[in-house]
Formats: sequence, C-alpha cells, structure tokens
Amino acid sequence: MTSNPLPAVSAPVTDSADAALVAELLGRYLVTLDDEEPDDAWARSLFTEDAVVTFPVSRHQGRAGLAEWHRASLAAFACTQHLGSPAVVTVTGDRAVFRANVLTTHVHHPGGDRPPLFRAGTLASGEARRTAAGWRMGELAFRVLFTEGEPPKRG
Repeated sequence: MTSNPLPAVSAPVTDSADAALVAELLGRYLVTLDDEEPDDAWARSLFTEDAVVTFPVSRHQGRAGLAEWHRASLAAFACTQHLGSPAVVTVTGDRAVFRANVLTTHVHHPGGDRPPLFRAGTLASGEARRTAAGWRMGELAFRVLFTEGEPPKRG
C-alpha cells in the first residue's frame, strides 16, 4: 500500500494562504506606520502603482508621493499606535477584499492646549491584487466609527 503523506492543495487551502498574505499586508501597514518612516520602498512593498488611500480627512491617489503623504499625516503627532483586529479577507482569484477594525491612539505634540491623546476607532476596508511582486493593496479606506479627544488643528 502506498500513501501520500502530503494532501493535494485544494482551492480552499490556497484561498486561505492568500487570505493570510493579504491580512499580513494590512498588519504590516499598520505596524510600520508606528515604527518606521515611510519611504518609496515602503510604498512599493505595500501598494499597487494606482493605489488609492482614503483617510477621514484626506485622500491620495497613486503610489507616487504616497510615502510623503503618510509622513505629512503622521507629522501632526508626536507618535501614534495603530492596533488592528484580525482582518476578514475574501479572495477571488487574483483579487481580495478585506476589512478590519483599527483603534488608533494619536499623541499630540507637547505644549498644546488640548488633552494629550486623540483616539479614533475606524473600520479599515480595501482591495488587494496579486501582482508579479506578490499581493499589494490597490484601495485602502478608513471610516470613523468614534473619536475621543481632539484632533489636531487643521492649518
């Protein structure tokens, strides 16, 4: 009797592996916002060339300039912490859609007249595509569910 100890890869297993890769992409995005300075290599590792990222107060289209746009957004704060729930990912071929809850704590720069923290609970949603370089986000949007504290003053 011969047996094959490795089962054939079925579509659900493949979809599950792809879903894990897409979820990791969103997780890496959130962690790197707090722990790295976004640069063009960062943007290439996460986004498609035609990516659209929508924050509650601004939007950027295209990978060109995306790292600088993120740096400018983060500069409004002394630091941030982005905590994401596990992403719910649905894979269909070379495309995937995802959703996750994100709780972000923004620490204001010292010396202001506001409470030190601004928190936002958001629903992150988006679309990722399989590219020659692997999975990349083509759309990423954040919808505010609640806030606590005061956002930075807009210039």
